[in-house]
Amino acid sequence: MSSPEASAAVGAPAGVGDAPAVDTPRTAPARPRGGGLASLLASETVTLLRRRRTWAMLAALALIPILIAIAIRIAGPSGPGRGPAFLDQVAGNGLFVGMTALVVATPLFLPLTIAVVSGDTIAGEASHGTLRYLLIAPAGRLRLLSVKYAVAAVFCLAAALTVVVVGTLVGWMLFPVGPVTLLSGGQIPVGEGLLRLLAIGAYVAVSMLGLSAIGLFASTLTVVPVGAMAATAILAVVAQIVGAIPQLEWVHPFLFTDRWFDFADLLRSPPSWESFGDNALLQAAWIAVFGGLAAWRFATRDILS
Repeated sequence: MSSPEASAAVGAPAGVGDAPAVDTPRTAPARPRGGGLASLLASETVTLLRRRRTWAMLAALALIPILIAIAIRIAGPSGPGRGPAFLDQVAGNGLFVGMTALVVATPLFLPLTIAVVSGDTIAGEASHGTLRYLLIAPAGRLRLLSVKYAVAAVFCLAAALTVVVVGTLVGWMLFPVGPVTLLSGGQIPVGEGLLRLLAIGAYVAVSMLGLSAIGLFASTLTVVPVGAMAATAILAVVAQIVGAIPQLEWVHPFLFTDRWFDFADLLRSPPSWESFGDNALLQAAWIAVFGGLAAWRFATRDILS
C-alpha cells in the first residue's frame, strides 16, 4: 500500500512542488570591434573621442589663441614686424587671432599632439594587450592599419580646426571684426575671410598628414607608445632644424615640413591654390613611403599581445 506522500506525488501535476524552471540568459560572446571597414572606422573614431587625453590636447591647443588674444587685449598691440606673423593685425581685426595662433602652434604644439595620437595607434593597442583582439575581426591587418591612420588624420583636422575656430570666436569677442586686409593689399568681406580661415585650417591639417604617417610607422616598431611618440616628435623638430640650415638647401624640398607655412598664399587676391596642391603632393609622398613601411612591418610582425 502506497504512502500518502507517494500518492500525492503520483497525483500531482507535473512541475508542482518543484522549483520553477528559470531560463538562465546566456552571456553573448564578446564581438571584436568592427566587422566592416565603416563600423571599424566608426568604432576607432569614437574610441579616440572618448579618451580624456584627446580632449586635454585639444583644450591645450585651444588655449593658444585664447592666451594670444588676452595678452594683446591687456598689453596692447605690438609694433610691426615684432612677434609671429599677423600678430600686429590682431587688435585691428579679431579674425587674425586664429591665423596668428596657427603660426604659433604649427612648429611645435600641433606636431606634438599629432605625435602622441599617431604614435599610439598600434603601440598603444599592443601595450594594453588588445591588438590581437582587434585582429580577430575579419578586417585584416592592412585594413586595421588603414583605419588607424584615418583616425589619426581625423585628429589632424580636429586639431587644426580647434585652433582656428577658438581663435575666431575669442577674436570676435575681444576685438573689432571687419573686412580682412589681404597680403596683396586688397580687402575681402568677413564672410569670405571666414572661408579663407577654414581653408588655412585645412591646409595645416594636410601639412600634418606626413608626420602622422611617420608616427604610424614608428608605432609598428615598438610596444611602448611613449617611444613612438617621442621619436615622431623629435623627427618633426629635426626636420625643421634641417630646413633652417642654408647649407642643406638641396634637401629642403624633400622635407615634410618644407611647406608648412605656405598657407599665406591663401591670403592673396586671388588666392593661390598652387601651394596647397604642392603641399598635398609632398605629404602624399611621405604617406606613401612611411605608410608602405608601416604596412610591411605590420604585415610581417608577430602579434604577441
